Amino acid sequence: MALLEILLEGDPRLRQKALRVRGVDDSLRELARDMFETMLEAPGVGLAAPQVGVLRRFIWVHVPENFHDEGGPEFSIALVNPEIVKAHGRVFGYEGCLSIPGWTGEVPRAEVVTVKGIGLDNKPIRVKARGWGARVLQHEIDHLDGILFLDRVEDKSTIVQVPEEETVEGPVEAAD
Repeated sequence: MALLEILLEGDPRLRQKALRVRGVDDSLRELARDMFETMLEAPGVGLAAPQVGVLRRFIWVHVPENFHDEGGPEFSIALVNPEIVKAHGRVFGYEGCLSIPGWTGEVPRAEVVTVKGIGLDNKPIRVKARGWGARVLQHEIDHLDGILFLDRVEDKSTIVQVPEEETVEGPVEAAD
């Protein structure tokens, strides 16, 4: 396994739409292992292939148990060609991004989402998530369409700089 370089805001590849994956093969599984290692080392709770310069529709989401004291179970999933098929509710939460280190902002997201995709075993997956899991899925799927969390911030006054040690991919607590 290898740590991958995470692209930073300003790199034009982050604004491109990723291409559908035709099928899972050994090279995608290797990319998945490298992305997972990179995400954990960063540290982050999600990573999309475009963030490491691979313009394919693939994401990893890994929200640890009791993330930000929410009390939820661990949520970890690799999804190829993920697509939100249902979404409801609207909640605001602070997000950060490995591609925009040191910044956070309040982003509205659906409270609950149902996402379909393909697993690393080439089998269809359908997952329903709420809370942080739902937020991180939406954040990572946005990356596949060239959308960064700052694009979703409605109240730009909520964008604040945070100490780098508090920054993680996906949602973060607001810094005072």
